[in-house]
Amino acid sequence: GSGGRMDPLFMATSLFRRRRFEDCVTICTDILKKNPLDQTAWFLKARALTEQTYVDETEMEEEGIAELVMGDTGIADVARPGTSLKRPPGTSSRATSQGVRPLSQSGRPLSGFVRPGTQSARPKTMEQAIMAPRTASTARPVTSSSGRYVRLGTASMLTEVDGPFIDMSKMDLSKYAKRPTLAKALFEYLFYHENNVRSALELASLATEACEFEDWWWKTQLGKCYYRLGLYRDAEAQFRSALKQFQTIDTYLLLGKVCIKIDQPLGALDLYAEGLRKFPNDTSLLTGIARIHEGLNDLDKALVFYRDVLKSNSINVEAIACIATHHFYNDQPEIALRFYRRLLQLGVCNAELYANLGLSCFYAQQYDMALNCFNKALALASDENAADIWYNIGHVALGIGDSKLAYYAFKLTLACNSDHAEAYNNLGVLEWRRGHGEQALACFRSSAQLAPHLYEPHYNMATASEKIGNLHDSYHYAKKSAEVFPDHLDTAELLKQLKQHFAAL
Repeated sequence: GSGGRMDPLFMATSLFRRRRFEDCVTICTDILKKNPLDQTAWFLKARALTEQTYVDETEMEEEGIAELVMGDTGIADVARPGTSLKRPPGTSSRATSQGVRPLSQSGRPLSGFVRPGTQSARPKTMEQAIMAPRTASTARPVTSSSGRYVRLGTASMLTEVDGPFIDMSKMDLSKYAKRPTLAKALFEYLFYHENNVRSALELASLATEACEFEDWWWKTQLGKCYYRLGLYRDAEAQFRSALKQFQTIDTYLLLGKVCIKIDQPLGALDLYAEGLRKFPNDTSLLTGIARIHEGLNDLDKALVFYRDVLKSNSINVEAIACIATHHFYNDQPEIALRFYRRLLQLGVCNAELYANLGLSCFYAQQYDMALNCFNKALALASDENAADIWYNIGHVALGIGDSKLAYYAFKLTLACNSDHAEAYNNLGVLEWRRGHGEQALACFRSSAQLAPHLYEPHYNMATASEKIGNLHDSYHYAKKSAEVFPDHLDTAELLKQLKQHFAAL
């Protein structure tokens, strides 16, 4: 009637559909206080709590130091070129020259889009792993990938005033396993909200038995549990079994994730290709293929697949950003500018985008726009990315011949991030031009120590040492530069000159 209130359960369902999960949980809690056995309210509350902490399992997560250094999931220690994501990219015949496209701290060509996994380096020793600087803008791996899940689980306990919503010690999982609807809600609650993977695995095993191993959904969930526990071969078996019964895009993506984890990128490519035959032009599968080609340093093939992504989904931010980066490093800043402007039209508004726009404008000779873009980037900058923006401003200053502005920009870069190897290198060059030889060499040393994968500081030290007559050190640094970047002509020329000097002696 006109004076009546809306049914609380209907209200909670409406709030759930509108993604107002906290309000939905509050109403369900009130209903359960009056009637603790109300299954509908219990189900809705479990779903709402799950949605609050839901994480997309198909995206790759960061790898921890323990997983990287002590992981025994790889097939071969010394893999053939083009078959492993762990192999240094410079050894590939299709590798992009470091002189054209710089490397990230993990030793890979810079990607146009930061996503989980692109930041993590692959250290060869524990010492290298721990020495890597640890900030959000660097490539040091997190201490352990399980840490994030543990924190999620403990935080979830605090959401309830009277303790946890579901007390697992008093729960008979076999009873729930026979009731598919409740079992699925309970599984997702345990897996995503409580991070109780072992109980979730037990429930999934019981439910799979209850449905006589005929339900593909439960097999996929079993695979997720095994993956989270680090049992990758068991996870692979479950995902493949699920695919035999019913093909879904998610299962292909999860199985691809397992292949990448055990360092079988070619297996993942075959799998994604099989998925594309079943689901033509699916953007998530195409993006997966493009990412692997990028990881294998086959950037031309990656570009082809990113373009295919845009044919199906013209507003895919990752594809637009990666294509823009490719054009920028291929001496086509005008085309890169068009793609970055497209991102701006899509509503992306962050410091990184404006810095990229500024660089594209500068190299496309639109100098007035470049400075405006950098002003905007600095206004939007956070502590994490301010260093890179000042570094780029330093490059622009060098381009217009203002070495004083460049000097201050690189100094500000180091004030924002004292581990910025490239800024040390460039500062060293400016110090050398000013006639401060000792300071220049100190800057080059710091740069080489922070980023052994860069060839520039080694080459600069070799050149500087040669000019002050220290030929032995010059030869030592030139050899290091040649190791990092074998195709660098200037290094080869310097080594040739030094060998002639030594022969004359």
